[in-house]
Amino acid sequence: SVTGGLRVGCRDRRCNLPTMCYSAMIVADLLKLERHYGAQVDDAFYAQTVERRWWDGLAKMPKALDDALLDRGGPAADWIGKLRKRRADDLTQELFTQKRRVADAERALQVKETKKAREDVRIGTDKMGKIQVALDDLRRKESKDRDFRIYPGMHTSVIVSKGGKRIIRPMRYQCRPAGKPASYDRRYPGTYNARRDNLEGFWKGQFGYTHAVMVATRFYENVEGADGKNQILEFTPRDHEPMLIACLWSHWTDPKGQEPELFSFAAITDEPEPEVAAAGHDRTVINLKPEHLDAWLNPNPADLAALYAIFDDKRHPYYEHRKAA
Repeated sequence: SVTGGLRVGCRDRRCNLPTMCYSAMIVADLLKLERHYGAQVDDAFYAQTVERRWWDGLAKMPKALDDALLDRGGPAADWIGKLRKRRADDLTQELFTQKRRVADAERALQVKETKKAREDVRIGTDKMGKIQVALDDLRRKESKDRDFRIYPGMHTSVIVSKGGKRIIRPMRYQCRPAGKPASYDRRYPGTYNARRDNLEGFWKGQFGYTHAVMVATRFYENVEGADGKNQILEFTPRDHEPMLIACLWSHWTDPKGQEPELFSFAAITDEPEPEVAAAGHDRTVINLKPEHLDAWLNPNPADLAALYAIFDDKRHPYYEHRKAA
């Protein structure tokens, strides 16, 4: 897309065209990520990130990742426990408020039929239902597919390299490049994807320097249906192997010291796989081969050709698709 004269890498929500890889289903099991990829979970980093949610409501994570942190124990689990209790208390209070609203309106209707009372009953009943669903969702133990979905602005786990060792940390899925103003989040909301053909342009501060991998099992795209309406398609590798999605990340700090620091990332997209193009979309995330993982995570900025060679040798599983539920 072209936004403000810059090819950022993802189609902007202000455009009339579909959005690229706006959502993915991630692997949330931290123990599995540790064992399978020989990486170490940065527990202190997770605790710091979850604590931020307590204070300012940011750094939201998918429920499956919260559950994984609860199972892991430690400071991050303590913060999540406090967050869930506060959320349950808030929902319970709001449920009581809406029940009282409906009861008052029903009593008023027994005296006189009014539009306001009818609307209070309708709106209050609708809100009660939604609140109860949220409470049940908060308390349930069995997982559902939606628990693993991430969207732009949410935090999820990525694998990075620190001192040559693979580390698992949470970062926000929407990259704010270092040195850019915080307003970039609003001006360029599509920075959760980075186009391969613009890595040496808009993303030159990250490409060749700060690389990451997101492990996911499916990705989702907006496409135009036969009826001209938007529809969401779910793409799944036919081999059912987890995807190692090539990403760029950045550590952003506010030079004025007024905003909290931010670690964020973007998934790199390339020309579409044939089956993805046939389904109506024109980009596909880059699914790295496992043997290239260390070379990708430890790039040499003086040898960008080697990084492009990794892209050219990416995995090509057939991506089956269906309409997302």
